[in-house]
Amino acid sequence: MATYKPVLSIAQQLAPRNAPLRVIKSSSLYVSQPNPSWFGNPPDKPDGAWSCKHWLTSRFHFSFAEYAGGPGNFGVLRVVNDDIVQPKRGFGTHPHRDMEIVTYVVDGSLWHKDSKGNAEELGRGAIQFMSAGTGVSHSEANHGGKPLRFVQSWIVPRKRGLKPNYGSASGFDRQDKWAYMVGDAGAAGEEAQVQVEQDIHMFAAELSPTKCLDFDVREGRQAYVLVLEGDVTINKAQLSARDACEVKGPLKLDVAAGAEGAHVLLYEMAKSSDARADAVLP
Repeated sequence: MATYKPVLSIAQQLAPRNAPLRVIKSSSLYVSQPNPSWFGNPPDKPDGAWSCKHWLTSRFHFSFAEYAGGPGNFGVLRVVNDDIVQPKRGFGTHPHRDMEIVTYVVDGSLWHKDSKGNAEELGRGAIQFMSAGTGVSHSEANHGGKPLRFVQSWIVPRKRGLKPNYGSASGFDRQDKWAYMVGDAGAAGEEAQVQVEQDIHMFAAELSPTKCLDFDVREGRQAYVLVLEGDVTINKAQLSARDACEVKGPLKLDVAAGAEGAHVLLYEMAKSSDARADAVLP
């Protein structure tokens, strides 16, 4: 298990907390590689299909599990874990409550089964959500023959004690455009296929080489942007795969893919006063 805690550079220490755009380099994220037995797995036994020797490699964007050295949240966004699960491994049945959990599949196939009778397998570009509410147990696994990568996000609900709920969606048109995937179940006229009990919106885009998109972070709003694959320039900031950035509105984002294209995930929500200490200015 990794116990690494990043040492902040002078630039990081001096970056103002109220800067409109602040970059989080992947090298500053905590990397967790937990004991396989903790989640009901046999000992690690890499074969030719595994991409590394650990059953799970998870990059935590916020404090989570054994790691308490990062920020606790960004607005209502409590957890963003970028996970790689090796073939024939997974997370055994475990409980959740009072959290909106959204999972975006980046590559491979994710198998989900829960205590409410839901069971399905989802592929690249699919998204699932679970309103844990008063309590639900579930398991997640990679039954496929290649590594599975997904980003799991936990969102603080607007109230506790909600009725548990589950759903999923796929087939989003995200090529060179923002695919609107997740919206606020409490908003009048909400059209997103996946709706959660909080004022948050999620978008994904796969950009062709050198393709540009813009996104308007309005007054009173903020965004968290995660580069899943490829390289992008956001305004003057250079971000590579697994880098992220915090954005405080009002600010128009110009997102330009690099020579190999890019895959980007964006969370938009109400503005808050928090900002992480390990970010850097563009």
